[in-house]
Amino acid sequence: MIELPVISAASSKHIKKPNWLRVKLPVGEAYAKVRKIVDENKLHTICESGNCPNMGECWGAGTATFMILGNVCTRSCTFCAVATGRPLKYDEAEPQRVAEAIATMGVKHAVLTSVNRDELKDRGAEIWYQTVKLVKELSPKTTIETLIPDVKNNWDALQRMVEGGQEVVSHNMETVERLYRRVRPQARYARSLEQTQRTYKMGKRTKSGIMLGLGETEEEVLKAIDDLVEAGLHILTLGQYLQPTKMHIEVAEFIHPDQFEKYKEEGLRRGLKYVESGPLVRSSYHAERHVNVSID
Repeated sequence: MIELPVISAASSKHIKKPNWLRVKLPVGEAYAKVRKIVDENKLHTICESGNCPNMGECWGAGTATFMILGNVCTRSCTFCAVATGRPLKYDEAEPQRVAEAIATMGVKHAVLTSVNRDELKDRGAEIWYQTVKLVKELSPKTTIETLIPDVKNNWDALQRMVEGGQEVVSHNMETVERLYRRVRPQARYARSLEQTQRTYKMGKRTKSGIMLGLGETEEEVLKAIDDLVEAGLHILTLGQYLQPTKMHIEVAEFIHPDQFEKYKEEGLRRGLKYVESGPLVRSSYHAERHVNVSID
């Protein structure tokens, strides 16, 4: 078995990040246009709130992932840069603003996500539904991916979230089962698997994502892939975890691109329809490709 290079977090404190983790700064006319639309419409994007390393590339291509239901999350996941706390009342006009912004941008494929709103009885499902429906009404040719949060066993809320007409429904596992309590303390591995399975049984194109470099083993990653395949997953993204601030969980290791390629090959061999795998891959990276994945 060939050992692939790994750079430990301890050694990374004294050296630069590996070459494969370098990103371009957000610049250019297209980036400025998206920036202007987002600001003028008072919209939130996970690109900014999540400190995404691909923001320059994606915004430069005229696309962005819109985050609805505010920018304060009721969860306190140790990897996430989104603010945690008690959210304000959601804005009922937000679906209209999001739909108008997407129409103005003229995007062919839109990605929508949200913070967790555990304090809401419907987990924000009605706002999800209205946003998708309005985007479809104002931009009939636009395809949509919704990256939805954990509904905490509210399966009626899940049904409402996914019946608006989107083409892809995503829910991220984020990490392997052993690390859930440390990485996603208010989530449950089995519950997220069940959410994917229920979405699959609704006839939707299913998608999920896992971060690497948190201390997981190869065996654990492959088991997670097997679990997701059994649950009916079609599309998987795999990317390197990057610590957003010193307050967040530290990187355990930097995974070499060759290992990401190995996971991609294993995922396809084990039954996934499509795998996006690489150090800088994030949930919405190249999302426009996923809408055409055959699920037959």
